[in-house]
Amino acid sequence: MTYDMLLLRFGEFTLKGKNRNRFEKSVLNHIRNVLKPYPGAKILKEYGRLYIELNGEPPEILIHALKKVFGLVSISPVRVCPSELDPIIATAVEFVGQKELTDTTTFKVNARRVWKQFPHSSQEMNHLVGSPLLRTYPQLKVKVKKPDIELRVEIRENETYLYYEVIPGAGGYPLGTNGKAMLLLSGGIDSPVAGWSAMRRGLEIECVHFYSFPYTSQLAKEKVMELTRLLSGYTGKIKLHLVPFTDVQTSFVGIGQDNLIITFMRRAMLRIASSLAEREGALAIVTGDSLGQVASQTLPSMNVIGRATELPLLRPLVMMDKNDIINIAMDIGTFETSILPYEDCCTLFVPKSPTTNPNLNIIEKVEASLTRLPALLQAAVEGTETVIITPDSKIGTMAEKNEEFTLNEDWF
Repeated sequence: MTYDMLLLRFGEFTLKGKNRNRFEKSVLNHIRNVLKPYPGAKILKEYGRLYIELNGEPPEILIHALKKVFGLVSISPVRVCPSELDPIIATAVEFVGQKELTDTTTFKVNARRVWKQFPHSSQEMNHLVGSPLLRTYPQLKVKVKKPDIELRVEIRENETYLYYEVIPGAGGYPLGTNGKAMLLLSGGIDSPVAGWSAMRRGLEIECVHFYSFPYTSQLAKEKVMELTRLLSGYTGKIKLHLVPFTDVQTSFVGIGQDNLIITFMRRAMLRIASSLAEREGALAIVTGDSLGQVASQTLPSMNVIGRATELPLLRPLVMMDKNDIINIAMDIGTFETSILPYEDCCTLFVPKSPTTNPNLNIIEKVEASLTRLPALLQAAVEGTETVIITPDSKIGTMAEKNEEFTLNEDWF
């Protein structure tokens, strides 16, 4: 289809009064970065709206990229014509004709006379534009409420904008406007969705992944790097901290508390993530916990595990149904990678009957008896490898080794 401009609408942050300018500036900078590969695209700013003049740039590719910009609630491709009656009618007829029409297609015209000197009122324009459409496309049926096509005609002094598509955007708050947090990123379905949800609320995230070589493979690490790459499509780049966790994890084996290993491991992860957060200037930790999903995500377990850090623990998925989480993972493009069968450290040394109701006093006493634990945690922090992941990053050989596999019911 042929378009001249894209109309971008801001989301809920427009209600934020004195902070509105800061939010608009942030989303505008994000859009500029997205448009860098498209030098012909030009941004026009109006109160509460942005327009992108295409100037020959491909609209479908730009729309796909702009749909990932947090703070934009919707996008409409626009046709532009002179603010004169005959060109408006001719453009409307051609524009609607680009859409596949059937005998059941309903429509209406919604004209708005922004330029009050235009000789016809908004109500008159509804009829003046609608009648030629009906004559040209007799299969169309008029429907006032919720039609298939609502052709909007904005008449301005210099030119008139016509559009009928409203493509949903990411919504939420502009990236980074609500601070920075560390995301505990495993190789599963939930944590990437939690990261996306956090970014959508205006958080900049840095990812923390724990690996246990040689118990986990290089492919498991590459899988997490690929998930980070997919998330970076919404931000431009993301820091990924790869934490060597083998010594910490194995220190909990053989102490006679097998049913508590998951609890000890999660608390250790939070302590390490807190140290990294302090180093990186992050003010919270984001996890993919969903209440009751596994033993470590019962309310008693989350309470005991959460006591390991003084930072706020943000759990975007805590009340979400698993099917809803899966649907979001599919929408944001992480699902297919998340279900690849490369195990992470969370699947190692899992007891047959992990406790769902750990006792904080017992946990703390056992941890206090592990005299080497603080040094092991510090060594893990110091041994952490940090990489910058962008949408264009090349992630090893994982794609080449993606053999056939069967979905494991535990993933769901």
